[in-house]
Amino acid sequence: MITNVLEFLEASCARYPDKIAVADDKQQLTYKELSDLSDKIGAALIPYVEQNSPVPVFMDKSCMALAVFLGVVKAGCFYCMMDTSQPADRLNHILATLEAKVMIINEKSAKKQAKLDFTGMVIPVESHIDDVIDEGDRLAMAKRREQAIDIDPLYAIFTSGSTGVPKGVVVNHRSTIDFITNFTEIFSITEDDVIGNQAPFDFDVSVKDIYSSLYKGATLQVIPKSYFSFPTKLLDYLDERNVTTLVWAVSALCIVTTLKGFDYKRPHAINKVIFSGEVMPIKHLNAWREVYPNAMFVNVYGPTEITCNCTYYIVDREFALDEKLPLGKTFPNERVFLLDEEDKPVTANTPGKLGEICVSGTAVTLGYYNNEERTNIAFVQNPLNPHFNEVIYRTGDLGEFDENGDLFYTTRKDFQIKLNGHRIELTEVELAINAVEGISRSCCIFDKDNNRIVAFVEGINVDAKAIVHDLTKRIPKFMIPQEFEIKDVLPLTKNGKVDRKVLMESFLEAESLKKGE
Repeated sequence: MITNVLEFLEASCARYPDKIAVADDKQQLTYKELSDLSDKIGAALIPYVEQNSPVPVFMDKSCMALAVFLGVVKAGCFYCMMDTSQPADRLNHILATLEAKVMIINEKSAKKQAKLDFTGMVIPVESHIDDVIDEGDRLAMAKRREQAIDIDPLYAIFTSGSTGVPKGVVVNHRSTIDFITNFTEIFSITEDDVIGNQAPFDFDVSVKDIYSSLYKGATLQVIPKSYFSFPTKLLDYLDERNVTTLVWAVSALCIVTTLKGFDYKRPHAINKVIFSGEVMPIKHLNAWREVYPNAMFVNVYGPTEITCNCTYYIVDREFALDEKLPLGKTFPNERVFLLDEEDKPVTANTPGKLGEICVSGTAVTLGYYNNEERTNIAFVQNPLNPHFNEVIYRTGDLGEFDENGDLFYTTRKDFQIKLNGHRIELTEVELAINAVEGISRSCCIFDKDNNRIVAFVEGINVDAKAIVHDLTKRIPKFMIPQEFEIKDVLPLTKNGKVDRKVLMESFLEAESLKKGE
């Protein structure tokens, strides 16, 4: 039985020592080089860190960052990737939560790191690239490994969610191993695959890229973030590097189709497209499927707190523009169920009834680091089980079954509103807007202070009057937004989701300026 993700690396290194394990736009590492480099980092860390302690990694995603992750694990610790582009206040909050003694940086991130409130040891990774590993180093790492068990933490990812305050989700080896072994089997990921990494390394989508590659002996191609602003560079990269597998955020896929990237080039090797993060607009899904009619397209769902995903749906038919994709099947060894407002089960026998999506199983993570209060709110005893300890995660997402017994994501609890006595799901309004001709995607926000729905729309040659006219044929009048903002492009968060906060702030600021005039 596999008990540590380092076994993924060791097995692939034994089979394919000279194969490219990971590459970015500046560097590439074979499996042996990746293993050797991570040994050096692990050996350098051990004298300064205790077993199972956090090690923040402050650098951009790269081959070197992956080597650092594995080196941290070889030191018996867990890593936390920190985005160098984030505001100092957020980074300092993360550092204060971690209470780490050591931070790893590189030359490029050194100046930004020097401005942070960190008083521990700072290790530049370049200073250990030429280290020589001796017998003492190997014994020290072996001892840490002997003391490790599968529920030890592997990584922490900080996510703010609806609170706006970063919370560090801690994920252990067992959760990652169970998920990745099932993920790769279900979607037929093999040593022949080349996985094109889109997600930042501090976002859980990247966990699927990294550990699927290491487990199967595949090659991980790390795509520079900047390429997603230049479709020609992005598509050239995918084509030239023979990328077969995309495990991307929905917004990343939409960028390609919105900017008509396929008019320039259709990368030849893509055969698997797995997407998550937001509801996939059917227009964009259809555009991708038209280009790759023989590829596997998969809608996966699940928050960071349950180790990437808990459900998957392999797209097996055409969908109308106003249809929703089902959540599909539950991943093995995970239980997904709905609870109503009284913590009673919502089943397929009551189609259309909303319930909060809850998850149990080994995928449920260790909670939020140094945050017992928030952990106890979201990670709770299963109210349907009074007999023994069974921790579940309450996602805050609402779902429902249809008449066929299929499960669907409906909306966030935060996105279900009451307006003039009517209960409205903003996701349903967005779905209707997305079906309007000329509209690429939309985002609806409830302005509580002014008791109105504001719709932000990304589209070409569309106006509010025409949208309202079309919506009257699709949804009740009380669901139609009171305000429309037409934009060339909707702003995105660093994780590829529509940035609702930025949209609403800019809208209210513009309104304020108009009133001032």
